[in-house]
Amino acid sequence: MKLNTLIFLFSWFSISLFSQIKGKVVDENNLPVPYVNIVVEQENIGTSSDVDGTFSLAIKEGKTLVFSALGYEKKKISASENMLVVLPSTTYELGEVSIVNKKETKQIEIGKSENSLHQAFENGPKFDAKFFPYQQSYAKTKFIKKISIFTENALEDASVKIHFYEVNPDGLPGDELLEKDYIVSVKKGSRRTWFDLSKLNLIFPKKGLFVAVERLFIEKNKLEKTVATADPNKPKIQRVYYPLPFYSFVDREYTYTFMGGSWQKESKKDSDGKVLKAKVFEPAIHLILTN
Repeated sequence: MKLNTLIFLFSWFSISLFSQIKGKVVDENNLPVPYVNIVVEQENIGTSSDVDGTFSLAIKEGKTLVFSALGYEKKKISASENMLVVLPSTTYELGEVSIVNKKETKQIEIGKSENSLHQAFENGPKFDAKFFPYQQSYAKTKFIKKISIFTENALEDASVKIHFYEVNPDGLPGDELLEKDYIVSVKKGSRRTWFDLSKLNLIFPKKGLFVAVERLFIEKNKLEKTVATADPNKPKIQRVYYPLPFYSFVDREYTYTFMGGSWQKESKKDSDGKVLKAKVFEPAIHLILTN
């Protein structure tokens, strides 16, 4: 089936009244921590630390910044110039070692959308999760073998971070299934890319699974170009960080968005407060399960 795709790009400009906050994120051994999610608390403003741990953000001093990365403790710090942020490593308690007995003689693909319309958005630092409910039939194909993401990329190569979450008691994305960040690269163009997860030995949780694609606001992913304005003497710089994830237009009761340092669950309700299904956009993510 031919996919219909639409791409919405919006310029993301710095405001001159704001200060250019710069800093570096390191661990307790003073080693740089790359790809840290850095957001202004309760706002859709943020960035990522680059491969050397450095970051910059155009905001007012005194704003609360939330720093989070898999394998490190989350921190909230008041923004200031030339910040040095130390993220202590998270200590994991190792459970019993279990023997994984995979056969891989059968597999199923889940997450397909009946609607062929897909759209890509410039959403800034916020990102959305797709919920995969558990079905009893998955007991026969409980291992997550592959994942695919659908992206738009104007660069030859760009990277994103993929998250796998368990469901917490509030029905929101909770603990991550991995102990380290899962960073992948996608090539140029509008394409669906598959990644092999076999070596991670991920088992589909019986309470369901959330999967999210987090964009990385790093130099490698940045594309800048000059665009004309009403005043020919004052052109503007349009800055886009690729890749942009595509979304499917589907019927769902809830959407799940990470913004301002926390997850939010939204729904449409009738006059009696009953949750209704509505047309929403969710990340165009597919999974392949195997036995």
